[in-house]
Amino acid sequence: MPATPAPALDSADHPTGVELSVVAPAHNEEDNVENLVREVGDALSPLGISFEFVIVDDGSTDSTRARVLELASTRPWLRCIAMTRTPPGKGCGQSAAFFAGFRGARGRLVATLDADLQNDPADLPAMLDLMRERNADMVQGDRSHARKDNAVRRVGSIVGRKFRLWLLGDSIRDTGCSLRVMKREIALQLPLEFRGMHRFIPVTARHLGYNVVEMRVNHRPRHAGETKYGMGIVQRALPGLIDLFAVRYMRSRRRPTDSAETTAGGATQSASVRVAPRAREGAHA
Repeated sequence: MPATPAPALDSADHPTGVELSVVAPAHNEEDNVENLVREVGDALSPLGISFEFVIVDDGSTDSTRARVLELASTRPWLRCIAMTRTPPGKGCGQSAAFFAGFRGARGRLVATLDADLQNDPADLPAMLDLMRERNADMVQGDRSHARKDNAVRRVGSIVGRKFRLWLLGDSIRDTGCSLRVMKREIALQLPLEFRGMHRFIPVTARHLGYNVVEMRVNHRPRHAGETKYGMGIVQRALPGLIDLFAVRYMRSRRRPTDSAETTAGGATQSASVRVAPRAREGAHA
């Protein structure tokens, strides 16, 4: 499927009028959400575009959801989507949270970031600029030059990148960076109903024929709390290797499914299928 150039930011061609949706999964991030919401607002408000910030509460047992709803009372661009079938005391994981967030997002473009403040929302305007300048379908963040993780996680990322290059032949430096901006159509095609697939979002987009460019982004130490979506290098290695083989298999089997109905007058209308997410928007949860 040939990738099409990214048009200038314009909400006229999207029925909701929202130009950019920022989606962030959150699991027990009560100490970070206030600063996160403030930073996203500070980064995007000066751009003069219509945006929303969607925080997906993934089974938090603290006051994350309540705090987001409190902040949303004075910020019409802030929304909270809650995963509703989470294991007791646990979350469904980042892939499932992104899956729900993407299907609840209203923007023509979709950006993602982590809720722990290690990704810097201040990078988003430059990513939008690069998307226009390069006619890109996705701009993928690259933290590899300045990661603030501990040594174990940095070594694990290097080893994982070597295996990914060997198995998939893909040269993207930092597929695990959650900071990215993409067209909405990409977000809705990603196989995120499978656990672990969030780590291969740019790889999958490139396989689908989209133009993915990379941009160096800031990476900061965790501000508060503990890592929620992470494990030690040993616990991550085997599932990560299995995920790599799964992606390789899906790439070999996946076929284009785009279709369009042609009428007698020569007009065409594209068709698409969406999967209902197991999540609900938390207005007064």
